Amino acid sequence: MNETTDHVTVKAMKFDQLFKQITPEEICDDVFTLVGKVFPVITAGKEDHYNSMTASGGGLGMLFMKPTTWCILRADRYTLEMILKEQTYTMSYFPNEYKEQILFLGSKSGRDSEKMKEVELTGVQTPSGDMSFKEARLIIECKLTQVTTPNPRDFYSQEARDYINEAYKEANDHRRYVFGEITHVWVKK
Repeated sequence: MNETTDHVTVKAMKFDQLFKQITPEEICDDVFTLVGKVFPVITAGKEDHYNSMTASGGGLGMLFMKPTTWCILRADRYTLEMILKEQTYTMSYFPNEYKEQILFLGSKSGRDSEKMKEVELTGVQTPSGDMSFKEARLIIECKLTQVTTPNPRDFYSQEARDYINEAYKEANDHRRYVFGEITHVWVKK
């Protein structure tokens, strides 16, 4: 099949035809690649209204004895507003061929645009009702555990203090640390 046929085929398929569930421990990607070199797409909302943004930075690990993700989002992000409302979200990772679309999701706010209709990715609802995309290769579903605002006094390296102080120059640039318990992990079949 050629690339166009593959994309058309993927668009027509259902979630369970595209993805299989694995445990968090079975994620075989290098965590530093997932967090530092691949831009995950964070999506919150339900099928009738959802929003996505491109993320950079964060991590995976254990918190409160549960597999957890964490990411750093600007306080004014529409996706963060939707995460707080729904208290669930997905982190989706894509093959490199979708890089342009991933960057598009980070180029404008869903609050002020119709970017979810403009993006050339196909939204799909997971069995638990969260939203992701059929073109993703890895989907991590999360249940919101904690959102916190870091205090600049809590940072000890000069580099970290400089980063936080720069981020706090404008009120809506404050960073929020978002922690989510991993509830499901899906990989492309």
